[in-house]
This record gives sequence, C-alpha cells and structure tokens, in this order.
Amino acid sequence: MNQDNTAPTEVRQEKPSHVLVIDNLSVGFGRGKSVEQVTNKVSLSIQKGETLALVGESGSGKSVTANSVLKLLPKGSSHYLNGTITFDGIDILSCSARQLRGIRGGRIGMIFQEPMVSLNPLHKIGKQLVETLAIHRGMRATKAEALAVSWLKKVGIRSPERKISAYPHELSGGERQRVMIAMALINEPELLIADEPTTALDVSVQAQILDLLKELQQELGMAMLFITHDLSIVRRIADRVAVMKDGELVEVGPCRQVFTTPSHPYTQKLIDSDPRGLPVEIEPDAKTLLSVNDLKVWFPIKGGLFKKVVDHVKAVTQMQFQLKRGHSIGLVGESGSGKSTTGMAILKLVQSEGIIEFDGQDIQRLDRKGMLPYRSRMQVVFQDPFSALNPRMSVAQVIGEGLRVHFEHDEAQLDRLICDVMKEVDLDPDTRHRYPNEFSGGQRQRIAIARALILKPEFILLDEPTSSLDRTVQAQVLDLLKSLQTKHGLTYLFISHDLNVVKSLCHYTIVMRNGEIVEQGDTQMMFSAPQHDYTKTLVSLSSF
Repeated sequence: MNQDNTAPTEVRQEKPSHVLVIDNLSVGFGRGKSVEQVTNKVSLSIQKGETLALVGESGSGKSVTANSVLKLLPKGSSHYLNGTITFDGIDILSCSARQLRGIRGGRIGMIFQEPMVSLNPLHKIGKQLVETLAIHRGMRATKAEALAVSWLKKVGIRSPERKISAYPHELSGGERQRVMIAMALINEPELLIADEPTTALDVSVQAQILDLLKELQQELGMAMLFITHDLSIVRRIADRVAVMKDGELVEVGPCRQVFTTPSHPYTQKLIDSDPRGLPVEIEPDAKTLLSVNDLKVWFPIKGGLFKKVVDHVKAVTQMQFQLKRGHSIGLVGESGSGKSTTGMAILKLVQSEGIIEFDGQDIQRLDRKGMLPYRSRMQVVFQDPFSALNPRMSVAQVIGEGLRVHFEHDEAQLDRLICDVMKEVDLDPDTRHRYPNEFSGGQRQRIAIARALILKPEFILLDEPTSSLDRTVQAQVLDLLKSLQTKHGLTYLFISHDLNVVKSLCHYTIVMRNGEIVEQGDTQMMFSAPQHDYTKTLVSLSSF
C-alpha cells in the first residue's frame, strides 16, 4: 500500500514565448465618418526564433497588418478600429511616442519593399547606417562605420568600403534592397518585419539573403514576420503560414501542412498559380528579326583635376545573339550582370559599340531622326509600371501617346483604337479616363502592355514585367503575353531573374554574368542539362 499521501507532482508545460501577439485587429482608412475597414479581426502570434509568412494578393491587407505593428500607417487617415498588438508585453497601440521610438529600428527592424522610397536620397549609405547605430546603441562614428562596412559585406554588397560612400541613386535596385536589409538587421532586433524584401533580387542573391536571415535567427533567436507573394520563398524559409484575402485571415498553419493539404480554396489557388506551361509554338525556319554582334557598353570613369577618363565600367562585353520572328529569348543573370543595359543598348537608349541589325538594317549608325520609323516597331515594357506611367495623364492619354507621335488619327479613330487595345489586354474601356493610381499593379502592367501594343510593334523588350506582381496576377500576365504573341506574331526579348517565368515563356535563354555571356541555348535543354557552374546554381535555386 502506498503510504505517501502527497498529491502527484503536476507536470506543467511551459507556454511558448510569444514575441508578438496581434489579437482581433481591425484597421480602417478615411476621415471623419467615412472610414472604410480594410482588415477584419486579424489574429496572429509569433514565437521567439519563429518565421511566420504572411501571404496573399495585393490589397489583401498584408502590409497594412505589418505596418500596424510599428504604427507606421499614415496619421489622420488610418484608424485602429479594435484589437490589440502586444510586443514583449508592451501594448503598441497605447504606448508613448518615446517608447515607440526605442522599439522602432532597435528591438523591431523592418525591411520595406521599395528601398528607393525608404532610403534618404540626400545622404550617403554610410551616414544612414551609422545614424541608426548612434541612435539605438550610442556607438561612436569610427566603430559604427566599421560595423556598417561589415554588414554591407554580409548582405552581399561588392566593394563595401567604396559603396558606403555612395548615394542611393548610385546603386542598382538589388544593391539598394541589400542596404535596406543591412539597416534593418544591424541593431540585431528581436523581431524582423520583412515586407517583400527579396522582390528586386535575382535568385542567387535571394538565396544568400534568405540563408543569412535564417543564420541570424539561429544566432539571435530573432522572430520574423515575412510578407511575400512568392510561394517558393515561403517553402524555403517559413515555419508557419498565414494566408490573407480581402482583409481577413482565411488559413493559418504549419508550412508543410498548408502546402500539402490546404484547407481553403484560395490557398489552393495561390499554390496553383506558379508559372507553368511551355512557350508558344514557333516556326523553326522563321527569318531573323534582330541580330546583335560584338555589342559593347562601357561607361567611362572620370577622375583627377581635369576629369580625364581613368577607367571604365564594363557593363556589357561581346554580346551576340540572333532573335527570329515570333520567338522569345530570355536574358537572365544577377543584378549588375548587364541584362537591362543590353536591352537599353538595343533600343539605342544608351550609347554602345558593335552591330545591331533590325530587320536587316544596321540601326547602330542611325541618328535620332533615322531611328524614328523604328521606334514604333520596337517597344518596351518596364519592370515598375507605376513609375513608367505618367501619373498626370489619364489611361487613354498614356496608351494613345505613341499613336499621336507616330501616326495621324482624328480623335474618334484614336479613341476607337484605345478601346480596342484595352479590350485585347482585358481592361475595361470604360475606365480609360481614370488615372494610373486608380488601378492595381496587375492592371497598371496591362496598361503598359497596351501602350506598347497599340503601335503594332514587331519586337517588344520586356524588362522584368512580372517581378513585382502577385503570383496569380503574374500567371494572368504571362498568359496574356503568350496569347498576344500567338495572335500578332510578336518577338520578345524577356529580361528576368525568375527562371521559372523564363522557362514558361522563352524558347531560348542567354545567361549573363559580369557583362558577359556564360551560357546560351534552348531553354528546356538548359534547364534539364545546364553546362556552366553558374547556370547550374541558378537552375538549382529556381527549382527549390
């Protein structure tokens, strides 16, 4: 018989340490009585050392939820309708401004999607990094600058000792994004909020940044709220996934579970939106439309008292390829590899040497007047449609601008052509009198495509046209580009860092590195049996 009358010891499980708890948060925008609710009773929690991925399409409420954590929503027009946000026991929505300043940038770091907007254009990179160390850690300038250089090196900035003295506009888009990442992590925060931090980066640098973030998590026990529309990144980095739609959470669960057995139809729709399919059928014996031989773009570096040329930035060297009518060539490589410079040189928007033949004509020797007839035959669609579209012009004015320059039409003819091309890219012609800011990102990209298409070009340069779009919208734009290519026999030069998109659209692929071609060939063959080590790395990362 047991003589011990004491009660058995209760085994208590330690509750998980939540760094951040968002409970029933609803946010609205507006002034006075006209407040429109944009998120509805969002509840999330993140444990120490955990990565929670917040995914969903544009307008789903992802960034609004993330910006609410640090009260970064615009004052006056934003309203926290109900709910709480608690960081390490601190009620964010009711804490003092002084307490919030201590948390922002110090205990909670944030990486924004658009670095050019977030970085001060008037200050050098070094000053901006040193400033955050001085504010949050009281570090002296010399020590802070040394730490800033080491962090620039950590995030993959080449020649960090030189780049620390550069202004934001002197860096590439990928370099600016890396600077933002360094700025967010330099104070070793307890929580990192990353809002689309790798959108502008190629797959190799993207992998480096994701590996760096995971390494720092292990080192610092840092929690991370990771906002993205790229599901391949979610698979790679997230412990749990939260899916948002129309301001509400529709699914939350472990990463593997959400991807293998999604419970909500919208989650399944996102998963099914990864780039798929093959390029359009082509005529193998089609005639050559564009021929490039020994293309060279070197930018002079001037120095000394008399500003003599002391060196060159060798952006593109010995570029050569042939592009047949109705075919698509993909131009891939990391930031600074010379992809966009090649495209701009072909359109004669930057000075270059070498031979550029379009439809048998060497356009390299043509002056501005001589190029004018070719401008309507060669069009371009840029990466960021919002900066490429004039915000002061209506959509009808934007789309019809090229027609006014190259052709003579009366207003009735012009309006009919604008309506026709809008229908062709699945835009409602009744919206033609609205302005670009009234459209979503995907719709703005369709406007940019319509602007190029209305001139009935034979060749279109597509410079990262889908990189900033949600996966579902990206799939729609790719399908649109394929259908237009089939219908009009269009010829594409497609610049991208997303090899899965290239595989879906392009018949032939050129891989660039440091301004030179490292490999080129049939796209499907290159994906199945890459020859160069660099290509092998890109292909392995894209198939993650």
